[in-house]
This record gives sequence, structure tokens and C-alpha cells, in this order.
Amino acid sequence: MKYLLPSSAELIFLFIFFHLVFSTGKLLNDGDTGYHIRAGDFILQNRMVPKTDVFSLWVPQLPWTAHEWLSEVIMAIVHRYSGLTGIVIFFALIIALTYLGLFKMLRDKSPDIPLALLITAMAAICSSLHWLARPHIFSLALTVIWYSILNSFQYKEKNKLYLLPPLMLLWVNLHGGYIFGLILLLLYAGGNLAAWCFEDRSIASQHIDRVKSLAKVLAACLAVSVLNPHGYRILLFPFAVASDAFLMDNVQEFLSPNFHEPLPFKYLLLAAIGLFALSRVALNWIELGLVLLVTYMALYSARYIPLYAIIIAPILLGLIDRLKVNLPRRSFEWLARRSANFSFIDAGTRGHLWPAVGIVGVLTFSHMNPLHAEFNNKLFPKAAVEFLMAKKIPGNMFNNDEFGDYLIYTAWPEYKVFFDGRSDMYGATLGSEYLQVSRTLPGWEDVLQKHQVEWIFFNTGSVLSARLKSHPRWRLIYSDAVASIFVRDKAKYHHWIAQYSSEASAHSRSTDEILR
Repeated sequence: MKYLLPSSAELIFLFIFFHLVFSTGKLLNDGDTGYHIRAGDFILQNRMVPKTDVFSLWVPQLPWTAHEWLSEVIMAIVHRYSGLTGIVIFFALIIALTYLGLFKMLRDKSPDIPLALLITAMAAICSSLHWLARPHIFSLALTVIWYSILNSFQYKEKNKLYLLPPLMLLWVNLHGGYIFGLILLLLYAGGNLAAWCFEDRSIASQHIDRVKSLAKVLAACLAVSVLNPHGYRILLFPFAVASDAFLMDNVQEFLSPNFHEPLPFKYLLLAAIGLFALSRVALNWIELGLVLLVTYMALYSARYIPLYAIIIAPILLGLIDRLKVNLPRRSFEWLARRSANFSFIDAGTRGHLWPAVGIVGVLTFSHMNPLHAEFNNKLFPKAAVEFLMAKKIPGNMFNNDEFGDYLIYTAWPEYKVFFDGRSDMYGATLGSEYLQVSRTLPGWEDVLQKHQVEWIFFNTGSVLSARLKSHPRWRLIYSDAVASIFVRDKAKYHHWIAQYSSEASAHSRSTDEILR
């Protein structure tokens, strides 16, 4: 019977895994998934990591740092054998394992299972805003492993630091988030150095020994991090992205959190502030550095909220454990009994049966084909791309950036995009021109003329589409609730204009009524 009873950890895994698998649209709510798959296909077909872009219309080709190349190869392999359904299952599995790992790290820190469950749930809910089938998910998983190894070394005298260099070799080729692993090493070394300088001199040797060990591992991690297709330049890439004012100010996921929205992060942040205020035990140097770093990161950019939730979780657990001691005796004893009961039940479980059953069940279910993941037709222009593939519209295209990712997935190499989700590659100049046209700012027509754009593929409800509908030099040839296609009023497009413009205009009017 012990093998039939799921543990708390298994329940966390199963809940997250099933939720993401059967809410298939959630992980595919970002078109970047599509271009990552095609990038992986290109690498596999050509047996090389590209140094210049192959997906856009720009000549000469733009320099491209494909820093996620290994993630993209993995995604392409999964996609070849099991399509988007396999992509969803694969990333659901990684995310579920990530928060299973976080829960186990919390359990190592405290025997209070209900509290560990609560904090894991809070961390998962806060992180879910960035749960997408994209390479950054590898960074979340590796952050938990990395953090756990550092905490075991610092607080439990379990030295598994030798695992960090091989993990870094993997991480640096999977995602640019590897830089966070190096920063964590620096923080732990710096925290120990501060403790050696300012705290009890009787244990000073322990701190300086840790500094030496961490410094050696940091040096090894830096050495292996250059073993990637871009060499030492990969060490500069995260700083180049973070210091790019255009990216930070214009790309949605780099913007600060919007606290006017029902954002779970703000409640976790307030809870943390309250616990810090109530706690009578000061944070140690490492905890202080971690809290300041991840709080700044999460307030600066919403994409760092999952990192905040992971890093803050064991710190909050420790604070609550200390605060419980000061509760009224009856409350403390009641909580202790609840925790003991959970621990007794959990101790009676054995093995990893249920996660294995869950994974096999989902794979079997998907093989029978009731699971069919695809990009959301209400967000992505499936019908419009089918129209494009049938009609083969010639000339340079101007497109919505999110549609660009989807076009790379569905229509490349027949069509090459003007812009897509790789804003860091396009840079401030092209990025500013993209925004100028998409927002119809003064000079937008000059930008289209400059780049010889002859047709436009944009979201139907946009300012640009509304402007083009009444523009004398542009004609609507296709429209649905998601996307509209406009061509210049030129001779080579007249047969399409005559054939499709009246039908598209009628469809557009009905779409306008729906949108209103």
C-alpha cells in the first residue's frame, strides 16, 4: 500500500503536469515557440549554429547570436517526432519537475510539509505568468538545481559543487539565463567574505574556506562557459541585452510588472515585506544579497518574477519557521500537530509510482490522438497564413512581430519576415522603424518606401490596419478576426485586388462588428 499512496511531492508534480498538458493553449500562447523550433530544424539540417539570421528579408543578413541553440535543437527533435503536442508535454514535464525540485528543497530546510506546500504553491502561481514553451524554462529548472546545491554547501556542509561546472556547460548552451548561475556563485562567495570580515572571528576560517571553494568553482564555470559556438562573446551577450534601452522600454516582457492587474507577484512581495518586518532574526549576508537582487530584478522586469519566486521561497520558509516559535502556545501546538500528521502520512509513502503513471498515461493518451496541441487560432493567423501559402504574394512584407514568429514556423522559407520576436537581433534602429509603422507615427510611410514594402500582414484590430483601410494607396485583399492583408495599389497586384478586395472588405466589416 505504501507504493499506492502519493506523497506531497508527487501531488505537486501531478497537479502542475496535468494542468499544463490539458490546458494546451497556455504553453503555446507565445509565437516564439515557432521560431525556436525552426531554428533547431535549421541547425539539424545544416549541422551548424548560424551566426547570421536566415529568417528575415534583410540583405545583408543580420548578425544573430543564437544563444539558445541547444534548446532549439531539443525542441526541433521533439517536434519532429510528436509535433506541438510533444512540445507541450515536454515543457509541462520540465516545469512540473522544477517545482517538484523546489518543494524538495523546502522540505530539506523545514519539516513543516503544509508550509512547504503553501510556499511552493505561491511560487508556482507567481511564476505561471511566464510558463511558455520556450528555452527560458530550462533556466528555471537549472536555477532550482543550482540554488539547491549552493544551499546544501552553505548550510548543510554537503559539498556537491563539483556538479556546477558540467551544469554550466549545459546551461550556457541552453539559454542566456546561465549568467544568473554565475551571479549566484558570486553572491555566495561575497556573503561568506562579508561574514569573514564582520562576524564572529571564531568561525572565520569556515567562511574563508567556503570563499576559496566557491572561487575555484566560479573560475571553472567561467572556463567552461566559453565552450559554446560563440566563444567568450557569450559572456557579454546578457549584459548587451540588459543594457539595451530600446529592448527594456519597448518589449512587453522586459517591462516592469503592472500592479493594477491581478498579479499574484504583488501579494508574494507584500507577504515578504511583512515577514521581514515581523522577523526578529536578521537575514544573513547571502540572504540579504539574494533578496535585494531578485526583488530589484522582478520590479525592473516582469520576466524575472519566476526567478524571484524561486529564490525567495526558502528564505520565506525560514522566516516563518522562526516566527512560529513566538506564536501563542496553543496556536504553535496546533500547527505542530498538523505538521506532524502530514509528516506521518508522507513518511508512509514510497517510490515514484504516480509521476511515472501520470507521464505514461499522458503519452498513451496523446498517442491515441485526443490531445492535439496547436497555436490558438484567436491569437495567431492560421487562416491568413493558409491564404498566403495558396496565393504566393510577391515582394517585401511588413508584419506584426508576433505574427513574424508564427510565419517563421508555418511559412518559412517561402516568406521571410520584416520583424519577429528576436528584438535583440534587430536592434534599436530597425525596432524603432517597426514601431513607427505599427503605430503610424509621423514618417511611417517613408519607412515602408525606404524598405520597398509592397504588402502588409498585420492584426486586424490594430491602429495600422484601421489606417490602411482608408488609405488611397493600399488595398485590403484579405481580412478575418485575427489578421488582415493589404497590398499596394500597383499593377502587379490588380488581379488580386479585383478578385479579393470586395470580399475582404465585407469580411472586414463583419469583423469590425464582432470587435465592437
